[in-house]
Amino acid sequence: MKNRITRAVLAGAAASLTLGTVATATDAQAATEPVSRAHIVAHFDLAKGQSPENALIEPNGSVDVTFAGAHQVARVDRNGTTHILATLPAPSDNGVHTPVLGFALATGLARTPDGTLYALYATGTKELTGLWRLKPGHQAPERIAALPADSLPNGLAFDPRSNTFYITDSVLGRVWSVPAHGGRPTTWSTARELAPRGFLGANGARVHDGALWVTNLDQGTVVRIPIRSDHRAGKPAVKATGLQGIDDFAFTGRGNEILAALNKPNKVVRITDDGKNTTALNASDGLQNPTSVAVRGPHVYVPSAAYATTTDPNLLHAQLNRHGH
Repeated sequence: MKNRITRAVLAGAAASLTLGTVATATDAQAATEPVSRAHIVAHFDLAKGQSPENALIEPNGSVDVTFAGAHQVARVDRNGTTHILATLPAPSDNGVHTPVLGFALATGLARTPDGTLYALYATGTKELTGLWRLKPGHQAPERIAALPADSLPNGLAFDPRSNTFYITDSVLGRVWSVPAHGGRPTTWSTARELAPRGFLGANGARVHDGALWVTNLDQGTVVRIPIRSDHRAGKPAVKATGLQGIDDFAFTGRGNEILAALNKPNKVVRITDDGKNTTALNASDGLQNPTSVAVRGPHVYVPSAAYATTTDPNLLHAQLNRHGH
C-alpha cells in the first residue's frame, strides 16, 4: 500500500522533518498572521493506509477524517485518540483499475445537521464507486449514489438550501449533483475550468455565498460557480491562480477568505478576496503533504497524508487569528 500511494502522487514534495515542536506565536504574530500555535494532535499509521484525505470538525470539537488507502472513516477525539467509525468494502481487485491512481481510496467527507456522515469512494468498479452514508450509531455504511467506474469522486460539499450534494470528479473534470437522500447522480457542470491537465482536475469543494467553489489541482486555481435559483450551474469565474498542487480548502468566516492545502508544495496558504496568497503553515509546522483544511470557530485542523514524504501522516491543529490581515 505504501509503495502504491507513493507512486500515485507527483514527485518532489518537501523533505520530511522531526515533529513534536509546538509553535507558539507572539502577540505581534497573532495580530498579523492568519493562524498561530500550530501543533500536531494525532499521528497515523501509513503502513495501514491511514493517509487522511479530508476532515470536518464535529460540534463537540472532535474531528472526522477519511483514511484514503484504508478506505475508512475515523474520528479523532479531543484527547487525540483515533476511533475507526467505518470501513468501506474493499473491491475484489484491490482497486487496481481506479483511474490515474491505481488503488481504491476514500476521499471527500461531509456531515448533515442530523449528524449523518457522507464519504466518497473511488474504486475503479461500478459496484462500489460513489457516495456512501454512515448514520450515527456505527451502523454499516451504505452506498446511496453510484458513480461511474471511470470517475474519481474527490471533493464533497453539501448545500442545505437545496438539500443537495455536489461532488467534484478529478478525472472526468466535472461536478456531479446528488439529492441528499441519494439516487441517480446528475452532471451539474462540465466547465473547462474543472478539467485535468495530465493528472487531476477539479478537487476540493465548498458551498459558500450562493455558489459552489472548486479547486483545480492541475490548473492551480480556485473557481467560483454560481448556484442559480433553479439550482443549475452559472458561469464559472476563476478567483485565484498560481496555486500549484492545491487540494481541498475551507473558508475562514471572513468573507471570501480561504485557507487552502497545497499538497506537493507542503504548505497551507491564506487566499484573500483579491486572489493573492501568503503562506500560513509549512513543513516547519509539521505538514506532510496536507490534503484539506477544516475550520470551525477559532479552530483550524489540517490533515497531512504523507503521500510523497512517506513520513508521519498526521492531524495538525492551529488557532485562527480573527484579527489577522
